[in-house]
Amino acid sequence: MVDRCKFWLSKKNRQCANSPLLDSSFCGNHTQRSHTQWIPCPIDPAHSVLQENLKSHLNRCPLLKRVRSLELQPFYQKGINAGEEYGDDEVEKPAVDDSALTSQMKRSAIYAMTGIEFSALVAKIKSVHSSLCSDIPGSYKIPGACSTWTHQEIVKKLPYQEKHVLQQASILGNLEEFGALKQSHLTDNSTEDQYDSSEVSENNNDISAVVEFGAGRGYLTQMLSDCYGIKKVVLVERKSYKLKADRSLRQKERLILERLRIDIEDLNLKAVEALWGAKYVAIGKHLCGPATDATLRCCITQHPEDSPTTQSQSQASYLKAVAIATCCHHLCLWKTYINKRYFSDLGFSKEDFHAISWFTSWAVDADHGPEFSVADHSALLEILWEKKETCPVSDLCAVEEIVRQMQPTERAALGFMCKDIIDFGRLKWLESQGLKSHLVKYVPSSISPENNLLVAGDMTNS
Repeated sequence: MVDRCKFWLSKKNRQCANSPLLDSSFCGNHTQRSHTQWIPCPIDPAHSVLQENLKSHLNRCPLLKRVRSLELQPFYQKGINAGEEYGDDEVEKPAVDDSALTSQMKRSAIYAMTGIEFSALVAKIKSVHSSLCSDIPGSYKIPGACSTWTHQEIVKKLPYQEKHVLQQASILGNLEEFGALKQSHLTDNSTEDQYDSSEVSENNNDISAVVEFGAGRGYLTQMLSDCYGIKKVVLVERKSYKLKADRSLRQKERLILERLRIDIEDLNLKAVEALWGAKYVAIGKHLCGPATDATLRCCITQHPEDSPTTQSQSQASYLKAVAIATCCHHLCLWKTYINKRYFSDLGFSKEDFHAISWFTSWAVDADHGPEFSVADHSALLEILWEKKETCPVSDLCAVEEIVRQMQPTERAALGFMCKDIIDFGRLKWLESQGLKSHLVKYVPSSISPENNLLVAGDMTNS
């Protein structure tokens, strides 16, 4: 009988049919090795490699060619938008790099608190939110320009749900209300083929380009191009996707499309030739955690090499407005956060910031019906504070038990508060850059609990 690999395939209810290695009872696919032998690939940490094979792997990694090609591009500048290792008020560099901090590590740090410390932090979060962020307005805008999409004349052909169309339409509606976009002269009854970037009236907006950060498949840009007649499109995304909108966009007459497969933190936007001489709008739907901060730096922060002497007038690009729907605040890190001084001025430490960022994951805990309100479900925050005053320390030591006793809606209320505080700091940073800025709830939480939208721009020349 032919010897076979001893690995049991539970789904097939049989042993593996491959032949084992000479010195093993298992085949090459199932030979059991210690996990300590596997390390993340330095070229692409998304996959791992045996430490003993690392040297040879680096010469034949499938992504090596793409990485080397990217490094030769003029717009590639490693870490240009990554943020500083420490804040302006920190003299010494921290011993541990924030980039190594995981959600599990944040959770462990919170559960290591005493009950008194946890209750005090929760009370402080509620106090800051009530004084700064309690009146973030709702701004659910569905513009008439997007009626062809919202009436499902196009969406049935696209691989995603109606809720995504509503979110995208509201992002564009808020940009239109902000004054950064104007409706084209096309009527609501125009067909999809009529929505072409070449058919823009002379009275239409002077925005000639759009840059979508974290573009994914690019359907937010497709809606913007269809409905507002944009002539240039730049899609920024570090991953590869199927079913992209690129094919449809490339079929538009006289529309220039460029997709950059690059991490936002490595992108020098001013070196992208397609944007030279253009007024552009920067957009992003659900930019995860640090990607929002990297995008703001990418679009707005001035670097020494951006001086007029190093860039001719014809090469200069001009940011008209930026609209970012924030997302995944639990991934935010102190290193990458764009307004550390804001948090420090509120009396929060770096450790508090990481705790607050972890709390934001609770915002999706509850069933967010149309009647959900942060104010209506925050009673537990007062209870925790009162318990701190009346109970002995020993009764408040188990933070994990306190968390377990919280209702999902109560955790969600705290999570929403933390998300608002983080985004409000981004709003204050935009204002400090001299930009007209708004922070709004662009869709109800029943459509998406990730419903904060930052809109900002220089509207002096509108």
